[in-house]
Amino acid sequence: MAGIELRSAAFSDHTMIPRRHAHDADNVSPPLTWSGVPDDTAELALLCEDPDAPSGTFVHWLVTGIDPRVGGLDAGETPQGGQAHRNGFGERGWGGPQPPVGDDAHRYFFRLYALPAPVSLPDRATADDAHSVLDRQQLASGTIVALYQR
Repeated sequence: MAGIELRSAAFSDHTMIPRRHAHDADNVSPPLTWSGVPDDTAELALLCEDPDAPSGTFVHWLVTGIDPRVGGLDAGETPQGGQAHRNGFGERGWGGPQPPVGDDAHRYFFRLYALPAPVSLPDRATADDAHSVLDRQQLASGTIVALYQR
């Protein structure tokens, strides 16, 4: 399986994400760019999750239906053609990091999936819901990890 290269101008892999992207700050989604999407991709899906959350893996962002010809998005933008689902805060779209004060830095996994056909996920899909569909159907994927601590 080929890999998608996923990058951000706001952070490098396994480095701290700027505070402006945090839920209790400006709550602006980070800019992302990607390359290496397979030619036979019908749509892209974007998932950001925190596996270090005290109550279990927390969904910070889930967008399906992204146009596979798009190569990225600016800060604060919903990907072109994408349908933003509700995050773990109950809000539609991006919900930035907000780990408990005093916790070690949490990891925020941004995953982009290339899919052979449109997918259907519940509006408030859990991380397990998303993985059960996206991991199984993907043609390719890419991951970048941000860190955040309060």
